[in-house]
Amino acid sequence: VGERDSVIIMTHEPNWLLDWYFNNVSGKNVKHLICDYLKGRCKLRIAGDMHHYMRHSYVPSDGPVYVQHLLVNGCGGAFLHPTHVFSNFRKFYGTTYESKAAYPSFEDSSRIALGNILKFRKKNWQFDFIGGIVYFVLVFSMFPQCELNHILREDSFSGHLRSFFGTVWNAFMYVLEHSYVSFAGALLLLIVAITFVPSKLSRKKRAMIGVLHVSAHLAAALILMLLLELGVETCIQHKLLATSGYHTLYQWYRSVESEHFPDPTGLRARIEQWTFGLYPACIKYLMSAFDIPEVMAVTRSNICKNGMQSLSRGGAVIYYASVFLYFWVFSTPVVSLVLGSYLYICVNWLHLHFDEAFSSLRIANYKAFTRFHINHDGDLEVYTLAVDKVRKFNSLHFLVVNLLQFTFLLSSWYCDCLNVINLLFNYCKFDQILTPSF
Repeated sequence: VGERDSVIIMTHEPNWLLDWYFNNVSGKNVKHLICDYLKGRCKLRIAGDMHHYMRHSYVPSDGPVYVQHLLVNGCGGAFLHPTHVFSNFRKFYGTTYESKAAYPSFEDSSRIALGNILKFRKKNWQFDFIGGIVYFVLVFSMFPQCELNHILREDSFSGHLRSFFGTVWNAFMYVLEHSYVSFAGALLLLIVAITFVPSKLSRKKRAMIGVLHVSAHLAAALILMLLLELGVETCIQHKLLATSGYHTLYQWYRSVESEHFPDPTGLRARIEQWTFGLYPACIKYLMSAFDIPEVMAVTRSNICKNGMQSLSRGGAVIYYASVFLYFWVFSTPVVSLVLGSYLYICVNWLHLHFDEAFSSLRIANYKAFTRFHINHDGDLEVYTLAVDKVRKFNSLHFLVVNLLQFTFLLSSWYCDCLNVINLLFNYCKFDQILTPSF
């Protein structure tokens, strides 16, 4: 490399951004090459890995400038990364830089993060399986709540709220002082939440964020538990559930059957004798399986009256399975909302979890690529082309595109494939750099 030559350094990841973000020092060999050997001849550093486009150019000063331009273009990645998290980047190798271009813009990037609140569950519906189970473990020891009459007896709305949240607080204290399963689940969740916080923060801040995160989940789980128990208690008090044992639906079926389908010949009794009792038993227990609210209400009443010890192991399994089915349905939207809100607050206010917050959105748009050109004067021209929205895959459209490309290639052996691409996609020139005397 001559004294008047210019050099482009390309690495797989932009350590100037990541080192600044994580308070880390990496790429010592590259730094040694740029600062000690090239000594200002590196005109451009380019990297990918981060799925966005950002360009920083140096601010003229009296000090040495080892790299003139810093460019990141990883817009071909599977999902999008935010740009606003890195908006405060300024220093690299002792030189001050300013942001010249960002794609998406800082404002658009911050706005896109709102999708964690609005679209987290839609984009990550598989998380329902884990989230519902975690919430059920957090309140497992709270079922059933037998003393709820004081909430229903209040005359005013404020009285209802006061009694309701007082009961939630009592349930929380029970988790801390007496529960085993729920306490173990909350403790494990707290460890995971603290570990989940990026290590760039101090232990105290990580612990604080983890405690607040788990507190939000635990409060939501306890409120949902109490709402479910209040619903069952209200139905019991209004004689809608737990009126005649476990087989209310079967008894209703037998009454309707005897009324509208009489059996003067005793055929049903003979079928029961021939099947050794399987004929009515199968119908009875199948109907019990479909009458989950009744099973849950009757078992709850028995526990509140005689204690948990009066319940057999099989009865306990049936009761908790019934509660889990309803609680899982209620809790899955809430756990996604709480986790999505946590990611939104972290990525927009604290500039944390940029990878998790945007990978969860699975954004396939905002694609870009960069092209280099050295003109006749020896100047390096860098063009970046970008497209905001990517067409969704369509098998018929894919077939048409391939037929078009094949037709163009057959019509002329000198066909430029880039022209075919430009016919199908509308790219716009997003950014341009001109480096004189490259």
